[in-house]
Amino acid sequence: MYEDNLVLLFEKWAGEKAQKITPLALSGSDRKYNRMFSKNKTALGVYNSDTKENLAFVEFSKHFLAQGLSVPKIYDEEVTQDIYLIEDLGDITLFSFLTKEKEKSIFTDDLKSIYFKVLKALPQFQINAGKSLNYSLCYPRSRFDKQSMMWDLNYFKYYFLKLAKIPFDEQALEDDYQVFTDYLLEAEQDYFLYRDFQSRNIMIVQDEVYFIDYQGGRKGALQYDLASLLYDAKAEIPQSVREELLTFYIAELKTYMEVDEVVFRKQFTAYVLIRIMQAMGAYGFRGFYEKKAHFLASIPPALANLEFVLRELNLPIKLPTLLPVLNQLVKSEKLQEIGAHRSKLVVSVNSFSFKRGVPIDESGHGGGFVFDCRALHNPGRYDDYKVLTGKDLKVIEFLDKEADVAFFRENTLNLIDQSVEKYLERNFAHLTVNFGCTGGQHRSVYMAELVTQHLKNKYNIKVKLRHREQEMKA
Repeated sequence: MYEDNLVLLFEKWAGEKAQKITPLALSGSDRKYNRMFSKNKTALGVYNSDTKENLAFVEFSKHFLAQGLSVPKIYDEEVTQDIYLIEDLGDITLFSFLTKEKEKSIFTDDLKSIYFKVLKALPQFQINAGKSLNYSLCYPRSRFDKQSMMWDLNYFKYYFLKLAKIPFDEQALEDDYQVFTDYLLEAEQDYFLYRDFQSRNIMIVQDEVYFIDYQGGRKGALQYDLASLLYDAKAEIPQSVREELLTFYIAELKTYMEVDEVVFRKQFTAYVLIRIMQAMGAYGFRGFYEKKAHFLASIPPALANLEFVLRELNLPIKLPTLLPVLNQLVKSEKLQEIGAHRSKLVVSVNSFSFKRGVPIDESGHGGGFVFDCRALHNPGRYDDYKVLTGKDLKVIEFLDKEADVAFFRENTLNLIDQSVEKYLERNFAHLTVNFGCTGGQHRSVYMAELVTQHLKNKYNIKVKLRHREQEMKA
């Protein structure tokens, strides 16, 4: 029923009939997103059965917009039906931009400039907008307090340490948790804490940054969100760049308030530690318990981050049980094997023209997929698109609006993900994915590009992309 309700809400806002509705792929939450189009307007229609979370997102968005911050506009809402309409910010996240840029270099200047923009905006959320926010809307708690911290630490204990079979003295570890959280709470706690301030929750629109998924925000310390961004496991930011970004943020922070930099940096390191532990709890639950391979793929970079933090750690407290347990993690051969297995799989993605036949499998493994894109609406039939390819924005926008393309895309991604995760589980070395159309120029190129980006974003694997017909023309 929610789709019908979304259509009614969209048509009331747009003042026009809805012409196309394109469901977007599910991410890490249960929220369902649909791109909605009328003749002259477009929006994202959102359904989420968690009413409290919806209320927090809608009201926080209105507040941030009133403060001049770059978040999606709320077009209309029907909270009693768990639906709302928001501005469509496109598909380019900071993470997807980072992934493409890192193909050129380890960390390009363009990428660094985007991170500077993000860090310039962060104190505006934390300090300016945070002062007058209605924290009674926060869900599930209004503060990142001791209880919240203990939830995260126990999540790590039960879903990572126990499932990874790391031995520990539970009472001694609990004692260290008490000492550790007391120290974390010494940092000033009266700022807005975004809670999940990482590269997948930051959008890039025409070289400007926009922010989403802050509905879990609450009061807390400045250092937590900074730790979330700079030690985002899959982003793999080089340590020298992390230091440069940290220094930039502190300088920006000093334009708002007095900062004891020595104390701030020590507290920052402690918040990096709890953030890594919280993330590893999630990787353990989704990976070890729910058997989702792409979460296991995040463990090796998280361990690399943890190893660096432990090597440089200099806290003014004693943690005689927690620190040895964490050192066991980074030395665990079993956990290192997880990383080794994840790195063996290569997925070859090809676009081609059926006129010249399916590309030869050069791996020698055989199998894989051949997807026929010829049933999709062909932009090549129109003069405006004939000289373009599936990599050009006009073609992408054309195909993104097609309901049959959305259906094809969703089913294709589900099939490929199923094979990738099984191949990772069984330690296979190669998978081939081919997309064919009439000329190998528009639809097949579009799908090959989309799938390549999807796989790079989701899994710790090597993806090789080839546009066969475009190579022949070059």
